[in-house]
Amino acid sequence: MTNTVFQGLPRWSLAVPPLAFLVLLVSWGRDLGVVLLILVCAGLGAAVIAAVHHAEVVAHRVGEPFGTLILALAVTVIEVALIVTLMASGGDKASSLARDTVFAAVMITCNGILGLSLVVGSLRHHVQEFRVRASSGALAVMTALVTLSLVLPTFTTSAPGPQFSGAQLAFAGVVSLVMYGVFVFVQTVRHRDYFLPVLAGTPEVQRHRDVEAPAVVDEEDHDEHAVAPSGKTALLSLGLLFVCLISVVGLAKTVSPRLESAVESAGAPLAVVGVVIALLVLLPETVAAVRAALRNRLQTSVNLALGSALASIGLTIPAIAIASILLDGPLVLGLGGKEMVLFALTVVTGILTLATGRATLLQGAVHLMVFSAFLFLAVSP
Repeated sequence: MTNTVFQGLPRWSLAVPPLAFLVLLVSWGRDLGVVLLILVCAGLGAAVIAAVHHAEVVAHRVGEPFGTLILALAVTVIEVALIVTLMASGGDKASSLARDTVFAAVMITCNGILGLSLVVGSLRHHVQEFRVRASSGALAVMTALVTLSLVLPTFTTSAPGPQFSGAQLAFAGVVSLVMYGVFVFVQTVRHRDYFLPVLAGTPEVQRHRDVEAPAVVDEEDHDEHAVAPSGKTALLSLGLLFVCLISVVGLAKTVSPRLESAVESAGAPLAVVGVVIALLVLLPETVAAVRAALRNRLQTSVNLALGSALASIGLTIPAIAIASILLDGPLVLGLGGKEMVLFALTVVTGILTLATGRATLLQGAVHLMVFSAFLFLAVSP
């Protein structure tokens, strides 16, 4: 007997979202004891796994690249809400939270998620292919967004410190939204074929094959040939996906006081809080990207990694620009010298990785080492 109960969805995928949300309701606003902390962590992990499952159901229904776009947008919208909420309640201590979280999201996606996907995929498939036109375009937009939103505030002079003036912040918000909107239009309408997974036997793959590459037995994705879920199933999964993501972000906020206390007691910078929040919120994308790489669909992993970085910047900066009208206190956006060096290294490494259309273990290892350097320097600046 199959483990399904409604519209072909597994029972566990139907049960986890409401249970995780129930844990969120029970733990919200309370001091976490040991038992409740364990329960929150278990609910957080289960919600991440369920979110990835429902995202894949929706993606199978709507096709790529819409599936990865839906997951990236859903997570980012809730992430923005979390950042604004924490800034509203954190006062001056949270003045740099948006910057720290957004920059952490860029480093996590462009080095952590991308590097882990390359390593896991290459260990299983040796060499994987992706489309250069899509990846290089996304990297160009990401570079421009980070430079205009997070690097320029350090060098502008209209406002004291690494901050934008009101007019500059409004301009950065509009530019970010326009660039992200154009990218989504290109990804989903004008050049959608650029972002589709590269499958075995296609001319693009054959052009990249060479005699020295080991024979790769491409696993024809069984989901590619399986019957797509019905519209009702996709809508149910979409609703459960949002429940899971709300639970993930809410549970992450619930453990944030414990996290801040641990960071302060360890003598680490407060920016570590933004890093951990970004790590928790981006867990669904991480799991989905790694699973796609294991199925030899590296283009999907690249779409998730770079798309999440673009959504994080392109939506957060306009939202923060609007929220700053209501929020008191300074809004620090400019990166420091250390962060600029790491960002420059990420861009250069990304260009070299994405220029060939082929990925190996070496490139993945380099990205993971850059990511490890970011984590280490965040704790020990």
